[in-house]
Amino acid sequence: MKTKGKKFTLFLVLMIFALITAACSDGGGDSEGGGSSSNGQVDVGIVLPTKDEPRWVQDEQRFKDALAETDYSTEILFSQGSSAKEKENVDILLNKGIKVLIISPHDGAAAAAAVESAKKDDVTVIAYDRLITDTDAVDYYVTFDSLAVGAAQGQYLIDKAEGTGVPLYLYAGASSDNNAFLFFQGAWSVLQPKIADGTFKIANSSEAEALKDTAELSRDQLSKILGQVTTNWDPNEAKNKAQTHLTGVAADMKGDVSILAPNDGTARAIADVFSSDGDITNYTITGQDAEKASIQYVIDEKQSMTVFKDVRTLVKDAIDMAVTVLDDGTPETTGSYNNGTADIKAKQTDVIVVDKENVKQELIDSEYYEASEFTGLE
Repeated sequence: MKTKGKKFTLFLVLMIFALITAACSDGGGDSEGGGSSSNGQVDVGIVLPTKDEPRWVQDEQRFKDALAETDYSTEILFSQGSSAKEKENVDILLNKGIKVLIISPHDGAAAAAAVESAKKDDVTVIAYDRLITDTDAVDYYVTFDSLAVGAAQGQYLIDKAEGTGVPLYLYAGASSDNNAFLFFQGAWSVLQPKIADGTFKIANSSEAEALKDTAELSRDQLSKILGQVTTNWDPNEAKNKAQTHLTGVAADMKGDVSILAPNDGTARAIADVFSSDGDITNYTITGQDAEKASIQYVIDEKQSMTVFKDVRTLVKDAIDMAVTVLDDGTPETTGSYNNGTADIKAKQTDVIVVDKENVKQELIDSEYYEASEFTGLE
């Protein structure tokens, strides 16, 4: 009887171990979506950076919905902010026979090793929203046009400016973020002629002032400007910087002013500072991302505009590209980005300028948000 009991106990231990192993093999319980495959093979593998941010959880469902309308199967895994986990997820998907990998990297450079493994298996690699750098193993890149985002912000300031000598306050994202350079570069491309002709006068950057006659800035020149006006994407840092700038400028740099703010979080912080200064009679301020809090600010006329990047369209573009590859076609591209090693063919998703005039049409009527989420919406 003792011998039988030991055998039974060993059997239970082995069964439990097998169950635990099976549970761990799916990428830490990350979800599956799209169509299912009867033989366990997956056609499209999708790796997203984290489940801890609403954006990526929403993308998960959008990808599922988009692929549900096709005959192809997919599995979606999350890397949870770990490049090691990201590589593990890619390996899991490769073992399931994927033909296309859609990946938004946690770290663009570190993800190179993962996509190089995919290319060895003849898998088509699509970088999603974030470019993977320093490798030629990326086939396509689906993105919003960062230069166009900045250009839209700059053009909005130009369209709203009246007269000449309008004080212009410049702010940028993190100097460590390549997108921050692209946003600022795009804005500078349209603002610079209007700075040079006297429409605007730069209020808060001696580096930008010194380069006001330079239409195309080098990376080094951009770095010098960003070094002075970076917010590091941090609203608190943006607030402190704005307070310092307003304290330090002369009276002729107040009145009616224009403000280039890089995104919605920093825009709200900067707007709060400028609106509380009694010598600021009016301000026009840009934003980006169409965050819910900033849409309320737009409605309340505390923030002038935001650049709406409809992630639903970005997901659709990525899935259309994957399905085209699976159908043995050639995906449509609209440009290319150099990732440090190669020029990566890209599909650039359009961006939309949203202000009080069209906020209902673009964000409510399109069902991106519900009217009940805001007050004062006409």
